[in-house]
Amino acid sequence: MSLDNVVEDIRDEARARAEEIREQGERRAEDIVETAETDADELLEARKADVERQIEQEREQALSSAKLEAKQERLEARRDVLEDVRQRVKDELVELPSEKRETLTRTLLEDATTEFAEGESVSVYGRADDAELLEELADEYDGFEYAGEYDCLGGVVVEGADSRVRVNNTFDSVLAGVWEDNLKNVSEILFEQ
Repeated sequence: MSLDNVVEDIRDEARARAEEIREQGERRAEDIVETAETDADELLEARKADVERQIEQEREQALSSAKLEAKQERLEARRDVLEDVRQRVKDELVELPSEKRETLTRTLLEDATTEFAEGESVSVYGRADDAELLEELADEYDGFEYAGEYDCLGGVVVEGADSRVRVNNTFDSVLAGVWEDNLKNVSEILFEQ
């Protein structure tokens, strides 16, 4: 074997080794690219899923917020309607015909008298427009006297001088009690669903 043959064999072997290294490098590069593409696809899918979850969560929050806002607006509208109804009742109480006003006021005063001892000095207060009526009604009871106005829709506030008892039998107090006791029924009638 000549030196040229040995050199040529070494070159062939080096070329083969270089080709083998190049092929391994290309395969390794292809594996790296394939792995990177797979990782990128998985990352992209994960990001898409995260974005979709976030969009769904924000949509649910927006929907929940809108429902809550609508519920609050409905409740506010109901409160407004109930307040309007209550105001109408108050207006009707102020405008009661004199016979009906007298009957109701008499009943409220009669009910208040049970809280006081016979002959006790008692002051009767009421609506300024009802002063004449209250004077007449107070005169029907021994020791009762009309003492002045009380800011109310009608009815009476009665105070005993000796017993320190005060009875609030105004239309306002009666309305407050009736309103409280029947608010649920009124709401059901007004807002039947």
